[in-house]
Amino acid sequence: MRIIPAIDIIDGKCVRLSKGDYNTKKIYNENPLEVAKEFEAHGIQYLHLVDLDGAKSKHIVNHKVLEEIASKTGLQIDFGGGLKSNEDLRIAFESGAKQITGGSIAVSEPQTFLSWLEQFGPDKIILGADANNEKVAISGWQEESKKELIPFIQDYGSKGVQYVICTDISKDGMLEGPSFDLYKKILDETGKEGLSIKLIASGGISTFDELPKLAEIGCEGTIIGKAIYEGRISLKQLESYILQAPRHPKGE
Repeated sequence: MRIIPAIDIIDGKCVRLSKGDYNTKKIYNENPLEVAKEFEAHGIQYLHLVDLDGAKSKHIVNHKVLEEIASKTGLQIDFGGGLKSNEDLRIAFESGAKQITGGSIAVSEPQTFLSWLEQFGPDKIILGADANNEKVAISGWQEESKKELIPFIQDYGSKGVQYVICTDISKDGMLEGPSFDLYKKILDETGKEGLSIKLIASGGISTFDELPKLAEIGCEGTIIGKAIYEGRISLKQLESYILQAPRHPKGE
């Protein structure tokens, strides 16, 4: 299972929110590049970078932060937050994103999202399926849509989506543990449809012991945010986990 630390950006600074509420903003570092370099120094290869200003303003804002981290580290970055247009995607990819995450756009403008999938390929476009009470949430979680989470994922899975980041908003930033049951249900239900979704768990990760459980359920990756910043999970622990992950010989 891939370990994917999160850096959330407001005004160019590394912050965390609780349950997506901008009023709960806590600044952890004025310099996101410093944070990214520290992740890389501990063997981490992936980064989930969220443009919270972009999510609010509905277009890419913090692409300079993306560009700086992408050009000065070897981290593979998935970037999200307010990506609404082909121009936003062009800027994100030109600034060094390896993948982008589309959430609200997949609900409000499915044709646009599907055109991205066709244009860039399923390895570049991640479906952001964020949920509250198994209903899909949009607009930086400020709104709940009427869409049921699992049919939403199944529908996009049948149209070629491979990567799905699912955040249970009730858990996000609360350090109370992730939604194991929800992730198991998603993987079971999509599996019954013959879909092999690469599910990335996000939200609520609070202790190192939760990681093997998520891997056991079948999550392809997990995004860890506040638990790192609050010292609940150390970068040393993550480094050990990454080093101990089974390596498959080439060809397997």
